[in-house]
Amino acid sequence: MSITTMFEYEFMVHAFSAATIVAMAAGLVGYFLVLRGQTFAGHALSHVGFAGATGAVLIGASPLAGLLLATVLAGAGMGLLGERFQHRDVAIGIVLAMSLGLGLLFLHFFTAYASQATALLFGNVLGVDQDMVLALLALSLLVALALAVISRPLLFATLQPELAEAKGVSLRLISVMFLVIVALATAASVQIVGILLVFTLMVAPAAAAQRLTIRLWPGLLLSVALAVLEAWLGLTLAFYTDWPTSFWITMLGAAIYMLAHLASTYRKAGAPAHDGHVHDAVPRSPGREAEPPLAGAATAKLEP
Repeated sequence: MSITTMFEYEFMVHAFSAATIVAMAAGLVGYFLVLRGQTFAGHALSHVGFAGATGAVLIGASPLAGLLLATVLAGAGMGLLGERFQHRDVAIGIVLAMSLGLGLLFLHFFTAYASQATALLFGNVLGVDQDMVLALLALSLLVALALAVISRPLLFATLQPELAEAKGVSLRLISVMFLVIVALATAASVQIVGILLVFTLMVAPAAAAQRLTIRLWPGLLLSVALAVLEAWLGLTLAFYTDWPTSFWITMLGAAIYMLAHLASTYRKAGAPAHDGHVHDAVPRSPGREAEPPLAGAATAKLEP
């Protein structure tokens, strides 16, 4: 069976189009998400979005509209709370659990929508139609445009927050704007991999890219390329094996990150002791929380 056989089916053409569009947006947003050490945000926002989507179904509205509204409001709220919310793991866990519970309660009243719930939780890219492709395209373009507008102050606030604040950059405003962008990207990603697996499409390619390069633009491009590759391979394997697409995308995301980690470790092991690679000590500003190793390493040595 030829590899082009799957493109003879209209639903596969729509699936590839939607997956490519969403993967590009997820790769861009995910890069900054990992760099800022806010990988919890995509996971948290997807859970909140589940409650919004199922609530919308309950009142007869579009699940995507409810998902967007809930995630945008939650993203803005997390941005306003800032680090006070980011470092409260117990509070975050409770919010996630409550969001899932609330979504399940909404579904309890309309059991006829159980199939929609499954699609929301695990994604259903093979069920995407042309209208949804256009909606995802508009949403992803909005994400890319908004990210381009705030990219310079966002990068400044990420790498040198104290200096950025001293120069008049509002860290809280940048945080709110960025998390709203994350919310939009999360809502788009849910259509491909679902609420529970959105983490893999937004974080795994970006984390792998930051393992492989410490430069900004190559890192962004690599993050997008890996996300698209993950989506394309996932769809192809799903078509020929008849296994769930989300399963393949998740497994590929994990494999890509592990391979990048091994490559990074091998490169460091063969490098001279004082070559300025990312494994050198990472300085932190006084009073700031310790950053995740990946984000901290990229922050210390990132070059435009």
